[in-house]
Amino acid sequence: MRDTRNGRAVRAKEENGDPPGVWSAYGRLLQHLRKQAGLSQQKLGDAIGYSLEQVASVEQGRRPAKAAFTIAADRALEARGVLEVLQDDVERAKLPRFFRNFALIESEALSRFSYDPLLVPGLLQTEGYARAVFGGHCPPLSEETIDQHTEARLSRQKLLMRVPMAELSFIIGEEALRDPVGGPEVMYEQWRRLLEVNALRNVEVQIMPAGRGFHPGKNGPFVILETKEHRDIGYFESQGVGCVVSDVSEVRAFSLRYGKLRSQALNVEESARLIERLVGET
Repeated sequence: MRDTRNGRAVRAKEENGDPPGVWSAYGRLLQHLRKQAGLSQQKLGDAIGYSLEQVASVEQGRRPAKAAFTIAADRALEARGVLEVLQDDVERAKLPRFFRNFALIESEALSRFSYDPLLVPGLLQTEGYARAVFGGHCPPLSEETIDQHTEARLSRQKLLMRVPMAELSFIIGEEALRDPVGGPEVMYEQWRRLLEVNALRNVEVQIMPAGRGFHPGKNGPFVILETKEHRDIGYFESQGVGCVVSDVSEVRAFSLRYGKLRSQALNVEESARLIERLVGET
């Protein structure tokens, strides 16, 4: 029998503003390695190019370590990758709490198909676009939280280039491409990013044109992925609430809808030409 009390305690702590547990665990390990090496916080900071305050904040679990910090600290402390092993967990804890479990499954997925009618999907967002999305959150997020969520979203994009490759398909509503999230310059860079990603061998980007009338995607965005155990699961979210779908019949319905959307959207080449036209119009 699983005891859910610890899970509730962790959630309560984070809701009260306490940092995620993995940040504290990373900080204690960093402190232990630093002391073993006979370095003060100031000397470690000098060695890796960070301030005393930044090193102290990471050790106390108040701030998450960025990848560059971890790589530099691991090298300076001759930790042989011990800190780097925790980095993915540190990054994942920057994500909104409701999304973290799915993000872990996603990072190991064999394939991932998604439909996004109103926004460019997170795995394809530029930094500027992601910041604009988080910056428009209601209620407003702190600048620190926006930074953390943006970093975590960009970190998830390692899935695009992962070895072994994951098979990735994205269907994006035309409205998402024409809505100027972040302003014209942000959208220009976002369009160019979509063209770059669409050139990858394991990625297909299709655009669902506006004016198609009713289709299965009108009910909202969703994701279907195949886990490393070869199980298919679905996922959807709205208004900051996410839901993982594991029932076989429900996931099969998701797959049927996705197949219909794929047939109704522009094909990959047509989609690329549409995005190229948008780039050329700016």
